[in-house]
Amino acid sequence: MRAAITAVLLPLVAAGAQAQEHHHHGSAAAEAAPPAAFVASSAKSFSALMDDAMAVMDAGMQQAPMNGVAEHDFVTMMMPHHQGAVDMAKAVLLHTQDPEIRNLALGIIAEQQNEINVMQAWLQRHKETTQ
Repeated sequence: MRAAITAVLLPLVAAGAQAQEHHHHGSAAAEAAPPAAFVASSAKSFSALMDDAMAVMDAGMQQAPMNGVAEHDFVTMMMPHHQGAVDMAKAVLLHTQDPEIRNLALGIIAEQQNEINVMQAWLQRHKETTQ
């Protein structure tokens, strides 16, 4: 189980560290406005797709509506984070034929989307208590 969790988290942590490194160096990609939404397109390189996914995720997390209620703020920030994982998985599916990576990406899409649905439902059930 620990190996499976590590296999899922390691690429996300590495991608996040790479994005932070770009941001701290003042790269043009970090300073450009993020795309409005992620679009998985085979016309773009894998690196460009990952940059897009990270930019959309970062913007979504920074714009998440926060109200000081821990549960609410956690959920509103985790939804774009999970969507970022879905978008990254879609990007790798366009650029790999490796069956293990494809299986991992498909699993990430399924699980992260399920968790997004759970968080959206939680927000709906608790909208009066978290305002």
